[in-house]
Amino acid sequence: MQLTPAEISETLAMISKQHLDIRTITLGLNLRGCVDSDVDRLARKVYDRMTSAAEKLVPTAEQLEREFGIPIVNKRISVTPISEISASVTQQDLSPIAKAMDRAAHEVGVDFVGGFSALVQKGASRGDHKLMDSIPTALAETDFVCSSVNIGSTRAGINMDAALKMAQIIIDTAKATADRNCIGAGKLVVFCNAVEDNPFMAGAFHGSGEADEVINVGVSGPGVVRAVLADMPTDADLTTIAEAIKATAFKITRAGELMAREAASRLGYQKGILDLSLAPTPAPGDSVAEIIEAIGVGQCGGPGTTAALAMLNDAVKKGGVMASSSVGGLSGAFIPVSEDAGMIRAAEDGALSIEKLEAMTCVCSVGLDMIAVPGDTSVESIFGILVDEAAIGMINSKTTAVRLIPAIGKKVGDMLDFGGLLGRAPVMSVNEHAGHVFAHRGGHMPAPLNSLKN
Repeated sequence: MQLTPAEISETLAMISKQHLDIRTITLGLNLRGCVDSDVDRLARKVYDRMTSAAEKLVPTAEQLEREFGIPIVNKRISVTPISEISASVTQQDLSPIAKAMDRAAHEVGVDFVGGFSALVQKGASRGDHKLMDSIPTALAETDFVCSSVNIGSTRAGINMDAALKMAQIIIDTAKATADRNCIGAGKLVVFCNAVEDNPFMAGAFHGSGEADEVINVGVSGPGVVRAVLADMPTDADLTTIAEAIKATAFKITRAGELMAREAASRLGYQKGILDLSLAPTPAPGDSVAEIIEAIGVGQCGGPGTTAALAMLNDAVKKGGVMASSSVGGLSGAFIPVSEDAGMIRAAEDGALSIEKLEAMTCVCSVGLDMIAVPGDTSVESIFGILVDEAAIGMINSKTTAVRLIPAIGKKVGDMLDFGGLLGRAPVMSVNEHAGHVFAHRGGHMPAPLNSLKN
């Protein structure tokens, strides 16, 4: 296929001016061979497995950057959910495994490691409880380790006991890292319908249906989409807008497909999925909120926001799915508040509330992401937010998630500044009318009727 000078110029502009990048190359690793009854021996096996398998990950990614001229922002590792390989561990504290994962990340030079995780949508084993109880210490004493817990699914319903437990663990994790802007909670996500091939943090883990080593790639490019829409006339109808987004998503995804194939080939590992999510950054212009505003909404969070986001998400998927034979992960548009300059601005201006964000999660890629709330928010309120979001995922057969950061010692209007890709999060107000009874009833919310698909 011949490339015209115009197409070459367009690609160069995408990279140099519009923040086109490969957001992550994530190596998924099977750790089931590391099982041991002693937590320290298991931790050593995990370290050895990670450092051996990921030895060439970062050098290979850096070589691809030089050859193709496309930035690869993050190099990451996801592993088998740790609760699954630690069932026979006799000790209660599993944080030594997280520390071994962190040492391995330092050794091989990756940015994050995901998989300090448990899947408890139908029930929690003793190993799952150990994992959840270890999260605050594990995330406080590591730099790169991320944690996730899946509390619900369309097929299983919602584990309400686990939801209440995780609400308290979110608070405890924030308190354990209060001296670092509560960053521990920023590395913890609570899912419904978690996927097993997600390359994005904090929710990445290596699922049971995967090969021993798999390369999953997450592309990005909200700045590219925004630039295309900014050049369109204001009288362009929404069909024309959707077609422009589809065409742009195709181009972005093809770049990711090329990098995924090359990375897998050079490392000698199986090529996994391409996640074509639009993942924003705090950089000016690299914003999903600004795409919504370019579509014509006055400010993100205002009336019309959910409809515009629905169209954006659908168009991205339609365009991207034609560019790769293995689209997976989450794939769509992310709306993390702290990582999106337009979202931050909308929250500060009062245009965007948690309630509006919840409505947006019905049509976006994941859920309530990187949202700071007052440090004195009650466990019942956090529980309510978790199960509300899980219910959206359960009923609509989609992945939803919550990454809340209780800002210890701070109130509405204050700011948590994480720096880098994690950006800064304005503390948003929370509806405190959650009540006590609902959160403490416990039990299991039954799976919906649409779970009966056989």
